[in-house]
Amino acid sequence: MKALSYIAVILFSAILISCGEGGGGLGENSKPKARGSVGEIVLAIDSTKWAGPVGDELREIFEADLPGMLRSETMFKVHRVDPRAMTRMLKMYTNLVYVTTFDDKKGGSQVINAQFSKESKEKAAADPSLYSLRMEDEFAAGQEVLYLFGNTEEELIANLKKNKDRLQNLFEVRERGRLEKPLFARKNSAAEHEARTKLGIEIQAPASYQIAKTSEDFLWLRSPSPTDRRPDISIFFFETDYTSEEQTFPANILALRDSIAGIHVFGDPEDPSSFMTSEKQIPPAFRNMVINDNFTVEIRGTWKTNNLSMGGTYLGYVMVDPAKGKLYYMEGFVYFPNEVHRDALREIQTILLNTDVSWTENQGA
Repeated sequence: MKALSYIAVILFSAILISCGEGGGGLGENSKPKARGSVGEIVLAIDSTKWAGPVGDELREIFEADLPGMLRSETMFKVHRVDPRAMTRMLKMYTNLVYVTTFDDKKGGSQVINAQFSKESKEKAAADPSLYSLRMEDEFAAGQEVLYLFGNTEEELIANLKKNKDRLQNLFEVRERGRLEKPLFARKNSAAEHEARTKLGIEIQAPASYQIAKTSEDFLWLRSPSPTDRRPDISIFFFETDYTSEEQTFPANILALRDSIAGIHVFGDPEDPSSFMTSEKQIPPAFRNMVINDNFTVEIRGTWKTNNLSMGGTYLGYVMVDPAKGKLYYMEGFVYFPNEVHRDALREIQTILLNTDVSWTENQGA
């Protein structure tokens, strides 16, 4: 989230934004609480600009398709609003993005442009790389407000293209942070103990997840009460020896995943011959990263049972700890037929990325 903050420092003294607007005249500590579901973004932009090249680039950023999905699902749920229609209630949303260019004379853009001082526009004109300003708690407590701007559409589009990953990550990290507090408010201490003693890892196990299966190298947690509004979510962890870099190659990760699922993850408790396997018709997506100094590969894809009775999506991570000589595969998978899986996958990601594979008994002492 701090990746863009240097721009805020540069422009803070020059930009004139009414921080009290929408706060009802209340003191800084008495601002109303921000509203909005996790993953929602209110985007204020003139309708003509939204329909043009700037809008196309914004959709590439905030409405990009999640990879490896059964059906098209966007990264965020975006509500586009004309700046002239920004009500007090809309200004209370947790994630609020304003977009404009200073050469745009249309009504919606002029409403946003009026919030910038002459000095701030001169700074932007002198430095075309300036394109964003972050403001926290501007209209409500717990709020992220992001201004995206440019002297011209060409400048703004160029900066949006260049910073696509950074902008996506800004809200991805923020939304996982929002999930952590309610998700980990109560823990499953038994599951956390199993992870430490059997697998040698430290996990954050929400109380809403129960142990479905455990062994010396495997732990399966499941949220046991799926409903029409709550998906069936499972998380599992597996530990094995790390012997070669080739274990982290995509084909070998997929083979490892299927070997784990084929042995441990049943589709129907009443049918031992039913097990989970990877759906090959939709190629999984892989991404390399480093998490807590451990080389990690992310995998997103779809799954099915071998008897085709069930199917869904999954998000997994291979993490390597060379110091311990161990490789860990951890995954969350979703069963929620004909419904959106985006929110469930974000919950899975929040749990998995809070795993410490470098945990030792000395840490727990």
